[in-house]
Amino acid sequence: MAFSVNTNAGAMAALQSLNSTNRSMETTQSRITTGLNVASTKDDSAKYTVAQTLRGDLGKLNAVTSSLNNAKSVTDVAVAGSEQISDLLNQMKSKTLEASDAGLDVESRTAISKDLVSLKKQINTIIDGSDFNGVNLLKDGGTTDGAVSALQSISSDDTLSIANQGYTTKATTAFGASTDDATITALAGADSAVAATAASDLSDTLDTFFDEVKTSLSELGAGSRQIDGQLAFNSNLTDVVTTGIGSLVDADLAKESASLQALQVQQQLGVQALSIANQAPQTLLSLFR
Repeated sequence: MAFSVNTNAGAMAALQSLNSTNRSMETTQSRITTGLNVASTKDDSAKYTVAQTLRGDLGKLNAVTSSLNNAKSVTDVAVAGSEQISDLLNQMKSKTLEASDAGLDVESRTAISKDLVSLKKQINTIIDGSDFNGVNLLKDGGTTDGAVSALQSISSDDTLSIANQGYTTKATTAFGASTDDATITALAGADSAVAATAASDLSDTLDTFFDEVKTSLSELGAGSRQIDGQLAFNSNLTDVVTTGIGSLVDADLAKESASLQALQVQQQLGVQALSIANQAPQTLLSLFR
């Protein structure tokens, strides 16, 4: 090998090796800082594009979960309202049977009639108040009709719907549109026979309304359970997708820590090797002394 001050092959080789070590250190430090083995398409195009697709699906799943949670809240409010109405109807049925007793005096039947009117008003109040975020599954009629529809999966065509239960119409059919239903107020009449007839008619009406409420409770309960099941599935699916993304792009920090220590040693040795190679031309001076 010729001795030359113009070309230092050893220094160039040492510099190339040191540059390679520095690039590896930059990559390792980036992985440690970000926690990602694949942070950019420059790292691994195939894994990065797959991870990006999965991140998009994860965002869609979050939107589905939000939609289902909203539907669950609307449905739970409707369930609570229906259960309360069911309780009130049971009270009305008990008081109606009590009013049919021929041995009651006028004051007692009048008091029962007032209780029934009060219970009816409570039912109407519950129907109007069973609202969540502007949606009421119990109230119907005019512009107040409300039904709930939620996303069920990341496909926009796959939806879960719960229909309006139409309690406003059912209550009007049962009690009439006025505040004081004629059948209820008839219970306060002095004639026990008239009161008994009114009690019988009201009992039949209440039984019909109660059966409709039971049907609605079954539908709302089934819808609520379906939403709960879908929420549980989406939660599990979200975890699986998140784990899948991590498997593709997350860095093994234990491995990167060991690699960093090795690269630091290589960097120090590379600097020393470059220093030694740069000193080689100095030996040529001894030939000219």
